[in-house]
Amino acid sequence: MQTEDRITIDIFKVVTRAIAESTNLEIMTKHLTQLLVGALEIKGASIFAANIETKELEVLGSFGLSIRYMNKGPLFFNRSIMSVNKKKAVVVRDVKQSDQLQYPEDAIQEGIGAIVAVPVTFSGRVIGVLRLYHSTVWDISDRDLDSLFVLTEIIGLAMMYARMHNAISDVKIIIGDVHEAWTE
Repeated sequence: MQTEDRITIDIFKVVTRAIAESTNLEIMTKHLTQLLVGALEIKGASIFAANIETKELEVLGSFGLSIRYMNKGPLFFNRSIMSVNKKKAVVVRDVKQSDQLQYPEDAIQEGIGAIVAVPVTFSGRVIGVLRLYHSTVWDISDRDLDSLFVLTEIIGLAMMYARMHNAISDVKIIIGDVHEAWTE
């Protein structure tokens, strides 16, 4: 059975523009998840950052999922549907038939039928995860998976750019404060 490609060039343009037009990571990830949910006609989307110290995935932005589901508990690298270090997409085609979920009952109760998780990378390192949630069983096409890998590389660039932008802004403020203190 042939699966239908859902990620068109028009969707890709809109999504990449949303990423490129923001230096605020929280706003960018919220817009991006909203765009993906609407464009792909799926239940929800989330973008997570990998916290190396706690070995958890931390939510940067999400859309379409309940607060209860988002607060179900920590997502640990080694127990979540995706080992962040593998650099491979994980497709949970049917959550009711999968043993890959850390919180399977919560996913079913939330009305999630399928999950696609794609690593967010920067410079060959996994720094986060994009998850797409569908309300029914989902056979995602190979082409859409390829498109999602390109998208997550762009998200990785945007995450690092936002972090650098914020760090430079902080340094600029500190230098201004020091300069002001010395000139008094």
